[in-house]
Amino acid sequence: MMSFPIPVVAWKPDIGPGSQPLEDEILNTLDVQSDVYTFRPPLTELNAPPEVVAAAMDFLRLLLASLRATPFSVSQPLRFSLLPLEPAVRDEINELLGVGEVSVQTGGDLRAQETAFTGIWRIRGDGVDDVEAGAFPSALRNLALARAFPSAAPVEPPLDLMNAPALYHEIRTLSAQWTAGRAAHVINLSLLPATPDDLAWLDEQLGRISFSILSRGFGNCRITATALPYVWWVQYFNNMEKLILNSVEIIDVPAVALAAVEDYEETTIRLAEWIESLESAL
Repeated sequence: MMSFPIPVVAWKPDIGPGSQPLEDEILNTLDVQSDVYTFRPPLTELNAPPEVVAAAMDFLRLLLASLRATPFSVSQPLRFSLLPLEPAVRDEINELLGVGEVSVQTGGDLRAQETAFTGIWRIRGDGVDDVEAGAFPSALRNLALARAFPSAAPVEPPLDLMNAPALYHEIRTLSAQWTAGRAAHVINLSLLPATPDDLAWLDEQLGRISFSILSRGFGNCRITATALPYVWWVQYFNNMEKLILNSVEIIDVPAVALAAVEDYEETTIRLAEWIESLESAL
């Protein structure tokens, strides 16, 4: 066995444990997010008329049976239109499903809100009032994938920039070559040397469209679609609204906004328990 000599150092009063004063000591920690989303059953009083509650419960049972019978699929989610139902029944379904951690907004009237049951979404818009079970609302995913690559040539960057021109060239090239279904390419700008001017110019060149996702699964994650196909800003903020992670992702839809197969399985169990709890309260 190789010997590993430990040098003997003479004791000095100004080094080592106990050598420094502890009074008014300030512990500096990372500005990470401490709030983590955990499942909470929706709050409901079941105050609607009995026939409205009964119709809403029938839909929940139909949804549960469909979840049990249908494997998780990204490309072929379960979808139910609530338009044939009375508005009061739709409102009761909304209350019984609750509100979850992910919301999606667009420049038009099409929008989505994940329910308290991960992977079950409420999608609304002009002539649309759906409940969908899947990784991400398919209509909104298709809208995000419909972005066209800009025909204009890239502009010449200012001479005083540091890394932004190279980053933009990399991102633009990947966007032009990208195809749906590929694994994400992530550029963590928080770990790269970049000046405020770099980031401002990069933001300006990438552009932003009216398509944003807010995920509260772990803290506050804001996802914004850029004008380039498949390119997204993914930014995490702490409780003080301070940016703690700034990245660009090239992907269909960033993974932080998606429900996974494990979520689908867990939601099936929780929805069954929730229906049983509601039935016992009626």
